[in-house]
Amino acid sequence: MAKIRTYRCKPFSAGVSREITDPLGMEFPKAYTNRDDIVTLALAVKEHEGVNFCVVPFDKTVEAEAMGANINLGDANAGPRGAEPACTTLEDLQNLPAIDFSQGRVREVLEACRILADRGEVVALEVSGAWTVLSTLMEPRVLFRLYRKNRAEMVEVMHKVGEQLLAYVDQARECGVRIITFADSAGTVDILGPKLTEQSAEDFTCWFARELSDHLGPDMIAQICPKITYALIDTGHAEFKEHDMGGRIGFMEAALKMSGTVKLVGQACIKSPNLPLIHGKLREIIIK
Repeated sequence: MAKIRTYRCKPFSAGVSREITDPLGMEFPKAYTNRDDIVTLALAVKEHEGVNFCVVPFDKTVEAEAMGANINLGDANAGPRGAEPACTTLEDLQNLPAIDFSQGRVREVLEACRILADRGEVVALEVSGAWTVLSTLMEPRVLFRLYRKNRAEMVEVMHKVGEQLLAYVDQARECGVRIITFADSAGTVDILGPKLTEQSAEDFTCWFARELSDHLGPDMIAQICPKITYALIDTGHAEFKEHDMGGRIGFMEAALKMSGTVKLVGQACIKSPNLPLIHGKLREIIIK
């Protein structure tokens, strides 16, 4: 069994902090569900964080909701999160619907991306992985038990979800998104453990990363969560290729400079965009 490294990242909380939202006087949870408020929030977060790009959405439930998950939209203190599980059996997962990108919150997120891009903003869309989507649809302990006992069937389910996530990327590309930031918080070694993480890399993550690269537009780049990156590297499914950036430079600035040349990066977190590159080298992820 491979020894898989983890990564110390900033804790994630759904929604936007009160420090940012209070001066805006917005109504919650409505603000998480319509394009104009999403645009306002994204610009406010960009200014607060002092970065040169906008990130949407503000939670990890959009894709699961579009596939039938029950979501608690929260309030000004806590953003959208999973509610009562919509799926209880393997058959429920096998019968998940395709995402309808023409309606619902997923449509509002995409239109917010389009508005921001039309205004000249660099837009990053956060895409959740299959484990995160499925654990929002089903109680995680039941989900992990199904994966252990019905691995072949669950791999089919994960690929079905993955195809929907890639369709989301296609939609994002048409809306002018420049950065796809991919994370799977429910599918890391800290949650799955080394054995299931290695299996997951073999069954899904390697395939998805390769497909994601192919779905990017010519000026796009994908930032992969470092925990997912290390799972791919340490299980032998990927390797790093270094690009010398010629001096001190922040991670996401370097990534954007290399967009169109490099497809996948993942040595640092999107929440630490100004983290200086070690020895000024950007590490491209090469899927084997």
